[in-house]
Amino acid sequence: MYRIRLFGDPVLRKKSSPVTSFGDELKKIVERMIETMYHYDGVGLAAPQVGISKRIFVMDVGNGPVVVVNPEILEMSEEKEVMEEGCLSFPEVFENVERSKWIKVRYQTTSGETVEEVMEGYAARVFQHEYDHLEGILLIDRMSPARRMLLRKKLMDIAKVSRR
Repeated sequence: MYRIRLFGDPVLRKKSSPVTSFGDELKKIVERMIETMYHYDGVGLAAPQVGISKRIFVMDVGNGPVVVVNPEILEMSEEKEVMEEGCLSFPEVFENVERSKWIKVRYQTTSGETVEEVMEGYAARVFQHEYDHLEGILLIDRMSPARRMLLRKKLMDIAKVSRR
């Protein structure tokens, strides 16, 4: 199992590098990520959240784990939806976030196979959230400046824990 990196850890702000090797090492990383996601009751976990700056995330919105490698968002609906989101890198912080209702995506599996699909609703939301992590975009970046100010103390406390 991996340790979750918290807000304040520089790895969370880096744009992740593409995966180029689809061997046993990737499979081991993904297995540990899935174990970590379930241990912390998450529905998604991106590699930067466990200190790995690679374009990988895992998610489970109720149909079993999905492994996403080198994702691309090809299309996004103009129609948006606001829903509350949490993030394992921001313990006890929940925020309403506006996201596209559906997305068309392309990604690879751990064997390098390419998958292209349309995701809607909650699956689309989780995919977009985890994709943000690969771009160095965090939950607080989706908040209004006023909301960030209200959460300032809590965010500073999380960042202090992150530096330990």
